[in-house]
Amino acid sequence: RRAAAMAMVDVTVMGAGIFGLSVAWACRARGAAVRVIDPYRPGAGSSGGTVGALSPHTPENWNAKKQFQLESLMMAGRFWAGVEAASGLASGYGRTGRLQPIADDAALALARARETTAAELWRGEAEWRVVPAAAHPDWAPLSATGYLVHDSLSARLGPRRAVESLAQALRCRGVDIVTGMAEPEGAVVWAAGHAGLAALAADLAAPVGAGVKGQSALLALDVRDLPQIFADGVHVVPHADGTVGIGSTTERAYDDPAGTDDALEAVIARAEAAVPVLRHARVIERWAGVRPRARTRAPMLGPWPGRPGHYVANGGFKIGFGMAPKVAEVMAALILEGQDGIPDGFRVEDSL
Repeated sequence: RRAAAMAMVDVTVMGAGIFGLSVAWACRARGAAVRVIDPYRPGAGSSGGTVGALSPHTPENWNAKKQFQLESLMMAGRFWAGVEAASGLASGYGRTGRLQPIADDAALALARARETTAAELWRGEAEWRVVPAAAHPDWAPLSATGYLVHDSLSARLGPRRAVESLAQALRCRGVDIVTGMAEPEGAVVWAAGHAGLAALAADLAAPVGAGVKGQSALLALDVRDLPQIFADGVHVVPHADGTVGIGSTTERAYDDPAGTDDALEAVIARAEAAVPVLRHARVIERWAGVRPRARTRAPMLGPWPGRPGHYVANGGFKIGFGMAPKVAEVMAALILEGQDGIPDGFRVEDSL
């Protein structure tokens, strides 16, 4: 359903996934008249998944990508509070932290060293601590050392609820969300997921990125206030609605982009092995989709080379929801104010 069309559009966002909607929100907050166009509906692509883990990189070997992600994660609470206030709909956001098992003595020594670097790099705004697994008796991944890493920076949200809340917030602020085909006006932001990466690659005759399939699941288990877990390469994320997201696979070659198979069953089995309390939880949904991965693995931001007035905000891959608040701020400042705050490694040219 589309709202009444604006008389004039300053910015058109092509794509209603998390990057597109967030950029639209930031542009509207700066007073721009904005329209969003999506061939399907908000969250129809990879932003409509089930996991919703917003987690930082390890606090060491610092670089521009890690700093950008840190700033975005720090912004997330204010960002989603503003969205929820405008929409009246919960996003499922909560900074509930994360637990990770520590495998051996070498990993334990490294984890303890990171306590110090986290205090420095995270500026005391979040902690990375080694804690005994006994501190979380009913919700701890199995740990060979008996210790876990607990960080207080990680957060979670419900991807679909967050997209719905953000789309409704935009409508309440007068943004037209068009489903189907329509001609863009004004500055044009291409946030069209893996299809957008393919179009950009064809235009530039360069392999700038590709779609990577992921499969995930949703379990019926109400542990909504507990930390998320990352163990054996699997995310286990308690959601505010009494479900738990499990994921995901990483598949560069696939025949059915929306099909689930034995690869997902293996992920669920690994989650159950790492977190035994999950073994009796019912699987209520299995999901698959294709996520946009830029060649550099960082988000791809900035002007579309050779197309004046056109911009790219793509490549969220597995960290799109966590990066979205900062991506939105940087893109809105670039488009509306000419301020270039894109870090090294994030530009479209960096993927050529």
